[in-house]
Amino acid sequence: MPSSPQSAQRIERGRQRVAQEAARLIVESGIQDFEHARRKAATRLGIHDEALWPRLSEVEQALREHQRLFASTTQPGALHERRQSAAQAMQFLHAFQPRLSGPVLTGVAGDNSPVILHLHCDDTEAVQQFLHDQRIPIEARAWPLQLAGHTSRQHYPGWEFAADGIAFELIVLPEDALRHPPVSGDNGKPLPRATLAQVQQLLLAT
Repeated sequence: MPSSPQSAQRIERGRQRVAQEAARLIVESGIQDFEHARRKAATRLGIHDEALWPRLSEVEQALREHQRLFASTTQPGALHERRQSAAQAMQFLHAFQPRLSGPVLTGVAGDNSPVILHLHCDDTEAVQQFLHDQRIPIEARAWPLQLAGHTSRQHYPGWEFAADGIAFELIVLPEDALRHPPVSGDNGKPLPRATLAQVQQLLLAT
């Protein structure tokens, strides 16, 4: 039985509320994982049916609107600074075929946003040794990602560190991920990623 117009409007309002609350959490609480922010926002609002949650793209759009309203004078500078840092790090890590992902690429990075770099190497220890040789103080972590062609998420190793007040997340993926990149949990489409040349073009355009 089709839902009534009033029911559809109620569902849409609920999705908007969750998206807006998730955006607020990202900005004010420093939560950087959009999925975690969406889940926490839904819990706070008492909306437990995941079918009624907004898509991650809707959370991102709500974040853009929040930044436009409340951070229009500061967010562009924070974004540009992180894109510059991303380009420098990608040059430094060129041997591992880095790709920029996350909010620094999509344009919604703020003061708390990390620079997320996907490195491609079948030998994780080689990456770790390189960072050790450069005396970079790193902290190990793992990230859940689903690669194209896979049916479920796996945890991929990597490290966190900070440089000049900017957080970095380095995630090591197999070299095959260059052809089968990580995909969105929402729609199965490849996550936006950029090469160094593409990041440099973004910098020239801003």
